[in-house]
Order: sequence, then structure tokens, then C-alpha cells
Amino acid sequence: MLSVLRHRTYRHLFAAQVIALAGTGLATVALSLLAYDLAGARAGAVLGTALAIKMLAYLLIGPIATALAERISRRTLLCAMDIARAAVALALPFVTEVWQVYVLVLVLQAASAAFTPTFQATIPEVLPREADYTKALSLSRLAYDLENLFSPALAAALLATAGYQWLFTGTTIGFLASAALVVSVALPKLTPAEQRGGRWDKTTRGFRLYLATPRLRGLLLMHLAVAAATAMVLVNTVVLVQDVLARGSGDVAIALGAFGIGSMTAALLLPRLLTRRTDRQVMLPAAGVLAAGLAVLTAALSGDVLGWVGLLALWMVLGAATGAILTPTGRLVAASATPADRPAAFAAQFSLSHGWFLIAYPVAGWLAAHAGLATAAAALALCATTAAVAGLVVWPRRDAAALPHVHTRLDPHDPHLAGAHAAAHGWAHSHEFVIDALHRHWPQPASDLPCDERGPTRRRSGAISLG
Repeated sequence: MLSVLRHRTYRHLFAAQVIALAGTGLATVALSLLAYDLAGARAGAVLGTALAIKMLAYLLIGPIATALAERISRRTLLCAMDIARAAVALALPFVTEVWQVYVLVLVLQAASAAFTPTFQATIPEVLPREADYTKALSLSRLAYDLENLFSPALAAALLATAGYQWLFTGTTIGFLASAALVVSVALPKLTPAEQRGGRWDKTTRGFRLYLATPRLRGLLLMHLAVAAATAMVLVNTVVLVQDVLARGSGDVAIALGAFGIGSMTAALLLPRLLTRRTDRQVMLPAAGVLAAGLAVLTAALSGDVLGWVGLLALWMVLGAATGAILTPTGRLVAASATPADRPAAFAAQFSLSHGWFLIAYPVAGWLAAHAGLATAAAALALCATTAAVAGLVVWPRRDAAALPHVHTRLDPHDPHLAGAHAAAHGWAHSHEFVIDALHRHWPQPASDLPCDERGPTRRRSGAISLG
């Protein structure tokens, strides 16, 4: 897996990701302490609102920022967003009102919503070989999991010698170091996608591409299962450990670490597994494991038989299944869009996948508080089960890259039709299929319906048009 670090450009980008993640982890701890200073007992409400602002920024601002940034070089955009995040981190220690926290969090997360999809879309072009890209995705998953373990420990060490305000300084240094590493390498230039229409078309292109692709609709359902399990773990671990099991606060970190260890284990094993299994064969069973794990938790809580060892084992299983879904995600998105459309596709993936948390977090928190942990676990188990079952239906079993299809609107002499043959409705051929300007909806199996037609034909095919 580490062999991809021999590639200089990727090595610098990966280092930038790791350092920025460490800085983000420090900011998470510092923001909690800042909220307590400003709001006291209402700190939870402040953090909950800040988390909602974060998710809304991810859902709404990412695609807009990606559309506006099409004329900016990737390196310039990434550096600008790192500098913006560093400026926010530097300003946070000086706030005196809760509303100021909300404004700065909005700016910080808006910058992240522009940075992350652009960064993700760059990696498959830096590492065009699928095997290398799969290893890079596993390393990225490991980086996220290690950040969850390392950043709190680093924060604790710093807090032993300095005030929490210095954690924001560490965050600032992390973002500036990330910007410097991005500047140090040359990144592939982004070729603007061929696009009809105005700004609205550019802003929504990624969403329409995503929802028009069956495998990505299946992927979106997999992320619902991930959101259900992750929300239960992140929101209710502290309650399960301290209230249900009557253990100390230190065991909360151990339980969350078990979830991270499960995810890291999956990331380490997946590069080899994905050489023998398809993404669908890995991700759909993983969604089923998430549903089953939440159902087991529901039964254990209902029967009052949940124990410490059982919780750790269950959290590791949920972590491994979560990692099995999140790690290959980039492969699916990269394979479903042209290089020019990848930033928009990754922005849609970023927004839509985080949108599920706007459902999962309230279910995990509010339902647990008002109806009990078992009820919250049951509701989230139902969400995960629905996602797994719907994924079986939505994601085609035979998900071939090359698909036969018919063009009716292209001139017969168009270069794209080289090698095509005459069909009842136009010109038929087969190639690796993605939604783009020439292919506006997904061809149906064993069908000669056109892929570039609109109106009645699109409605008959049941596909979603890109234009």
C-alpha cells in the first residue's frame, strides 16, 4: 500500500491531507472548549448548531463553489481554501459571542466544502492506474481514522502545558503547511466540461450526473447505512459507556478507538480484496452488516444485556463495515465521470453523502433522549436495512463499464460514431459509458433506446436525464 508514496506529487498531497486533518482534529477539541466558555451548560446546543451549519455547508455550498471555481487552477483553489481555513482558525480564539462562532464555522466549512471535492477529484488523475488509486483510497481512509485517534491525544498533550486557544494556532499551522505542500507540486490542469446552459446548469451538473448513474444511486444508499451507524456511534457512545455501562470517561475514547480500529482494518485489507471482488460485492454486504449490527445493538439494549466487551466488538464490526463502504467510494465516482466532470461528481458525492447526516444525527440524538437508546438504535437499524435492500435493487448486478447504446441526435459523420453501425433509431455502438454531454441518460439493458434523446423516450426508459 505504501508503494504509492514513491510518487512525489501524491506524496506531497497525502502529507497535506494528513497535516490538515490533524489541524482539524485540534480545532474540534478547541471548539468544544470555546463553546463551553461562551455558553456553559448550553455548550451542547452550540456545538449541535455548529454541526448542523457544517452539514448544510457541505450539502449546499460544495457544488456552488465547484461551479464557480471551474476557471481557477486546482492548485490556486486548494491553496486559497487552505489559507481561508487558516484565517478562520486564527480568528476563533478572539470571538466573544456565540453568533460569531456560527459565522466563522460557516466560512470554515464552506472552504472545506470547496477544498475536499477538488482534492478528491485530483487524486485519480495523479494516480491513473486503478491499483495505485485503490491503495491511495485506503491510505486516505487510514489517515481519517488515525486523525480520530491521534488528534485528541495531541490535544491532551498540548492542553497539559497551554490553554486551548493554542490549539487553534496548531490548526492554523496545519492549514498553512497543507497549502505549502500543495504549492510544491504541479497538478493536472482541469479541462472545463462541455456544458449547455448557464450557471444553474453548471451548479447542478454534478447532482444530475450522480443521480443519472445507477451505481452512484446505489452508492448514495450505501452512505445512508454509513450515516445511520456512524451517527449512533458518534452521538451515543458517551451515553452507552457512562450511563448504560457505568464506566469512566476514559473508556469513551477506547470505545471510539475500537470503531476506528475496525475501519482501519478494512482499509488495510481492501486493496487486495478489491482485486478479486467488485465494489458492489464488497459494499452491499457491508451495508447488510451495518443493518445487522444496529439490530443486534437494539436487541442488547432492549434486553439489558449489553456488556463492555460486546460493545467494543460491535463497534469494531460497525467500523470495519463502514470502512468497507467509504474506502472504495472514490473508485466508483472516478469511474462514473469524465476527467472534466470529476470535480462536479465528487462535489455531488460530498454533498449528498453528508446530507444523510442531517437525518441520522437528529434520530440518534433526539430520539435517544426522548424515547430511549433502544428506540434510536431500532430506527437507525431500519434506515440501514432499507438502504441495504434498496441498494440491491438500484445497483445493477451486472455493472459493466462498456454498454451498448444508440445515438439519434449526432451527425453520422461525428467522430464519436467511428465504428458505429446503423440501428432502428440511429447509430449504435458500445464503449465505456458515463453520463456526459453526449450521453444524457443511462441505457437500459437489452434496449435500443437512444442515450442522447429527451422527452418521451427518456420517460419510457425510466432514466434520469443530464440535460
